[in-house]
Amino acid sequence: MISKKIKSFLIDTDQSLVKPAEEVAVVGLKNRLNHALLILTSDKYAVVPVLDEQSRMRGLISMPTIMQAIMNIENVHFEKLAEIEVREVMDTDYPFVYEDYELEDVLRMLVNHAFITVVDEKNNFKGIITRSEILKGTNRIAHDLEKKYTLHEKQEARETVNQ
Repeated sequence: MISKKIKSFLIDTDQSLVKPAEEVAVVGLKNRLNHALLILTSDKYAVVPVLDEQSRMRGLISMPTIMQAIMNIENVHFEKLAEIEVREVMDTDYPFVYEDYELEDVLRMLVNHAFITVVDEKNNFKGIITRSEILKGTNRIAHDLEKKYTLHEKQEARETVNQ
């Protein structure tokens, strides 16, 4: 369980951890891979969410996924970029949390993912929580915790170290 004081340092009170959906680069299910490639490279993203026509979360698309779709053992078939739809190759196994997420769950998932998608109960895409936002909070803890609090080692912790 994460203490309330640590949580307050991790989450800046002036803003949410969630980057709103309107500010996140996404692609549609029916977009072709050339469009997804354009989004990924123009904004220098490694992976972006894939949404359906109702803005529901459906998967993720990444540069490696696109490259695997247009390659074989001998050649890269760039012409396939204009032929293949994102939904044909996207990754449908993606990390997500609901809007009432537990910070502990987010931290656990961000160990292996650059971001976690946030959805509502109908799977409508609400935004993302990035590893970067958590690292900003960690930086606040590292630099500001002792400015606000006086820390003392608990007696039982001292005794364990001295044994």
